[in-house]
Amino acid sequence: MRILEPLLGTKCQYVLSRPNEAINHMVGWGLKNSAIKAQRIASRAGLSYFCIEDGFLRSLGLGVEGAQAHSLVVDYTGIYYDASRPSDLENLIKTSGFTAEELSRAEKGLGLLRTHRLCKYNKSFDTPLEIADNRSAVLVVDQTYGDTSIRAGLASESHFHQMLRSAISENPGAEIIVKIHPDVISGKKRGYLQALAEQEGCKVIGQDISPWSMFDRVDKVYVVTSQLGFDALIAGKEVHCFGVPFYSGWGLTKDRQSVARRNVKRTLTEIFCAAYLRYCRYINPYTNRKCEFEDALALIVEQKRQWERFQGTWVGVGFSPWKRRFIPNFLGSKSRVAFSRSLNKRPKASPGANILVWASRVNDSLVEQCQQAQLNLWRIEDGFLRSVGLGADLVTPSSLVLDSSGIYFDAHNPSDLETLLNSTKYSPAILAQARKLRQQLVKNRVTKYNLGRAKLSCELNLPKDKKIILIPGQVESDASIACGSPVFKNNLSLLQQVRAKHPDAHIIYKPHPDVVCGARNGEVPAVAGSLYDTLIERGEISLLLDKVDEVHTMSSLCGFEALLREIKVVTYGLPFYAGWGLTEDTLLIDRELKAFDLQSFKLRRQRELKLDQLVAGVLLLYPVYVDPRSGEFINAETTIEILQQSRKVGRKESVFLKVFSWYRSQFLKY
Repeated sequence: MRILEPLLGTKCQYVLSRPNEAINHMVGWGLKNSAIKAQRIASRAGLSYFCIEDGFLRSLGLGVEGAQAHSLVVDYTGIYYDASRPSDLENLIKTSGFTAEELSRAEKGLGLLRTHRLCKYNKSFDTPLEIADNRSAVLVVDQTYGDTSIRAGLASESHFHQMLRSAISENPGAEIIVKIHPDVISGKKRGYLQALAEQEGCKVIGQDISPWSMFDRVDKVYVVTSQLGFDALIAGKEVHCFGVPFYSGWGLTKDRQSVARRNVKRTLTEIFCAAYLRYCRYINPYTNRKCEFEDALALIVEQKRQWERFQGTWVGVGFSPWKRRFIPNFLGSKSRVAFSRSLNKRPKASPGANILVWASRVNDSLVEQCQQAQLNLWRIEDGFLRSVGLGADLVTPSSLVLDSSGIYFDAHNPSDLETLLNSTKYSPAILAQARKLRQQLVKNRVTKYNLGRAKLSCELNLPKDKKIILIPGQVESDASIACGSPVFKNNLSLLQQVRAKHPDAHIIYKPHPDVVCGARNGEVPAVAGSLYDTLIERGEISLLLDKVDEVHTMSSLCGFEALLREIKVVTYGLPFYAGWGLTEDTLLIDRELKAFDLQSFKLRRQRELKLDQLVAGVLLLYPVYVDPRSGEFINAETTIEILQQSRKVGRKESVFLKVFSWYRSQFLKY
């Protein structure tokens, strides 16, 4: 468990029998047999002992399927699900006083769980539950057979049977719904109630459905010790407990058993405050940094959004073996996507399936084939915060964009990004998130490729009495120029245009990194030296942005990075960030283009955006971010920190990549 040391704040070692002198404490996982052994070792060695367990807001997927944990609980007295003795959580609920500030935060936390419909595990389908005749309904919750929390919650198999029969007898005429545990559904474990429920004519929910879908339809919830009972309380349902879970005995539930120690009344807000805000510890498992409940929730919300977004059948067409390794992660799992080599043959897929193709490889024939076969064509491209290193060097991306209607750099046609920017109602929360993200990017100098904080390839002696203009070079064969720059098609023509307009300015020209390393076309001829004052071939682009007054570009992402720093940007093409009122767009000012329908472009980009609205659409809502190590969805903030950490460590280039880089520069330039 990578998260263990940062969460506990100390070095951890694993022992089989005898701890060495450096060990101060023994730790066990809940009430497992290994924990009992750890207690014995601690007792013999005279060491203190405490328990750890998964937290109440754990992850998107199941732990048994390898999903990274976002929270743990640490208990020095017992463990929260062991009702036979006190625990830190029980003591927190019973004896703690809660400040008004804590309770206000707890109310907001409860509201967030309700709004985003989250539980302990969240990789389930939020689909409506159908019940015939609109009858009243009661939910009965099964658990995994032999689960430690059942025995520790003073219950046994007989309590499950008693619970089901009580639910039937106490609710005549109601539909009795029995929910099987997710681990049972996944085939990892077995439960208690399925056979009896079928015998009694109950409705058995065997599919993976969100608890909130059931809460929407039921009036009462019956549990033994399941945490689903606490989720039901959050949803405002009447909860009956046949065991003794941590939330029973405080006056909120209908209890069939009692514990004398729990002799005070507590509100839902107070129990939530004790359990989720005081008792539980949170961490970002992809950066190994401790965080707060709200941070963990925001990350899981984004993971759930992306997981739901890419439901369905996918066929990836024309991808190289290298890209096939990471593409499935951006769709949520390897099982969702199959690959087909040929772009020339119609993909073998049923109507309604999703066809995924690298954006620059989409041709008219493929578009027509997908339309005829009723297939959904999606284009995919590198994201705006890609990696530490170049894609040309086979560096796995941390972000990609998947677009169902076009692609962001194609100014001829609509794209999902354009739709987002036109139609999204930006809440104060997402604008605050965008503002914070923008500040994080600028402060940490995170860009698309993050090639290190290398010094610029030459000293900058910039005049103080002249306007400083940066012109970022582009790959001239790149689709962003073909599709997003209808007039200027090469770096030389851009340099000539800017110099003609600004004869007295000090112009800095920085070629594209892929061009400098010899992977792509875009060199300017020697005569271009008279068009700029300073040539910077290497170095972090953000170091230049600190020193310039304006950025002039055809369609480079550098223009967007300049906007993040509130630098004036002049466009000579129609990049994704143009046309929203934030840039000076030369093609949109008194120009008619026969080869391009400017009027249509202007009509499509209907709004004037604030900078934080643009950032929210471009960096928060449009891309997909994935942790390179685990392959799980992450959010933009986590991606920035991972890129920053990777840049500090540096990238080790294998012998294969060194040979490939040489071969590419000699023979594969395009």
